[in-house]
Amino acid sequence: MEAKAIAKYVRISPLKVHFICDEIRGKQVDEALALLKFTPKRGAKELEKVLKSAVANAENNLSLDRDNLYVKQAYANEGPTMKRYRPKAKGMAYPILKRSSHIGVVVAERE
Repeated sequence: MEAKAIAKYVRISPLKVHFICDEIRGKQVDEALALLKFTPKRGAKELEKVLKSAVANAENNLSLDRDNLYVKQAYANEGPTMKRYRPKAKGMAYPILKRSSHIGVVVAERE
């Protein structure tokens, strides 16, 4: 059995979160939470929220044991990009891309 949680439209670039996802993929849930707690990146805080939500879904909805859970998948997909413009020299406009991401975590039970 596996449980998942998704946070959509998070205002952080998916590239920044993707590096943190690589760190926790395949680890035990408690080990992954400890790793995220002490990672000094803004994406780690968002990923920690999603991981806690996935663990809560596994415990409450599927009655899985927390001690046997591990992070099966962790991903950060690209969400919509807000386009803004900044004035530049000679009457030109410079685009600013404010990226967002959809962060997802799937936890499963080890046999």
